[in-house]
Amino acid sequence: MLTLVCHRTPSGARNALAHFYRVEVSYNLFGEYTVIREWGRVGTRGRHVSLWFANLRDAVLLADDTVNRATKRGYKLTDKLFATAK
Repeated sequence: MLTLVCHRTPSGARNALAHFYRVEVSYNLFGEYTVIREWGRVGTRGRHVSLWFANLRDAVLLADDTVNRATKRGYKLTDKLFATAK
């Protein structure tokens, strides 16, 4: 499992709230790879979208593209987690 977390804190605005963007790639019980994208204000559940892929390559390409688009919009990568099966 791969989890990437990005945060954006607007500067200059008085009542601006911080936002998060989270992308997770995981393996599901049906033999597919799932990409889960979550975004919203920090402190809320936010919104989420799940997409399924037959192979890991396509799932990781989408996750990488998603993080690249988020960084172009001002998000900064704050956490990267890798989980391995034992």
